[in-house]
Amino acid sequence: MASAPSATTVLVIAKEPVPGRVKTRLTPPYRPQDAARLAEAALADTLETVARLAVRRRVLVLDGRPGPWLPAGFEVVPQCGGGLDERIAAAFGRCDGPALLLGMDTPQITSALLADATGDSAWQDCDAWFGAAEDGGFWALGMARPQPQLVLGVPMSRADTGALQRRRLVDAGLSVRDLPTLRDVDTAADAARVAALSTGRFASVHREVAGTVTA
Repeated sequence: MASAPSATTVLVIAKEPVPGRVKTRLTPPYRPQDAARLAEAALADTLETVARLAVRRRVLVLDGRPGPWLPAGFEVVPQCGGGLDERIAAAFGRCDGPALLLGMDTPQITSALLADATGDSAWQDCDAWFGAAEDGGFWALGMARPQPQLVLGVPMSRADTGALQRRRLVDAGLSVRDLPTLRDVDTAADAARVAALSTGRFASVHREVAGTVTA
């Protein structure tokens, strides 16, 4: 018998994997079309992991149009305009209960890794979940009672973004639990490291496209 879904909504914020618009830091050494293939694989693996979670809602907050990489069971909503902080805040603003937001750059995540932050007891002893990224950002952010204002104004894509965002939560009086620190895919070196940790589509696509890179 399948377990009953938890009260949590999982949000995945992502861009449509279009060459020249995604993973531009991978080019060079990768061609734009190969960088887009890696982005699509990372997004597909992330969504497949979320699809296996027993949660209340699964929402893809998308810049662009959905494609064949989107599994069943997701609501698709458009991203708002503005900076990343505004887009994340708007995504939380769509939620009326506990919510965990993920990016599309950590295809190595598993349902077991997310279990604590999405299960029945996820919010019994904390107000927020935070997953730091090795580059100083964050790959996961959850709040039991979403407060979009706690994201607005946090400077994004900096080495101190994660620290500043976590401090916002703490300064607001929230008790925060931490998920493991993960490497996200920004550079070719990141892609190689993450592919070595992955068993899904991202690892397979990386093996294919890495062979096309010339020194």
